[in-house]
Amino acid sequence: MGEPGYAKTVKLAERRVFSPNFKPLYDEGMGLVEQAAEYLDGEGRAEAKRMSRTAATLYAAESMRLTTRLMQVASWLLLQRAANSGEMTRDQVAAEKAKVRLDTASARDSAPAWPDLPAGFRSLVDRSLSIQARVRRMDEEIYGNGATENAAGQRRANPVSDQITLLKTVFAHG
Repeated sequence: MGEPGYAKTVKLAERRVFSPNFKPLYDEGMGLVEQAAEYLDGEGRAEAKRMSRTAATLYAAESMRLTTRLMQVASWLLLQRAANSGEMTRDQVAAEKAKVRLDTASARDSAPAWPDLPAGFRSLVDRSLSIQARVRRMDEEIYGNGATENAAGQRRANPVSDQITLLKTVFAHG
């Protein structure tokens, strides 16, 4: 089976999520959700009107990615808080968190118009990617590499990957 003390070993990330030390991460994530919403509804909306067509298109697409990323992070944080407070069991959280995607990308490194976007917006995107990466690492530490499997152990659908596989299949036979 394993070493005698193995069952007593507590994963550091799991201990952090199920302890009072979780609060700073929770506060940071939820605060970032609030900051992004305020920016997008106020200053960001005004700045978008002054952008070139290319930058405005990128801004619109990246705003949707930002919002999606933060909503997924917030969902994960809320689930962990529910487990931490005893409102849900760890098994219930694991089943629900299978619906949460922690892989929303950004076009920041590949989009030529990225430098044309407002600095405040780019900062929000960078901060959201940072917290998403921390939450994802913590998720993998606690629940294992569930990024490609759902709670039932089935492969989670990935539309882009599925399309690439389909294209490879078509062109391999054509």
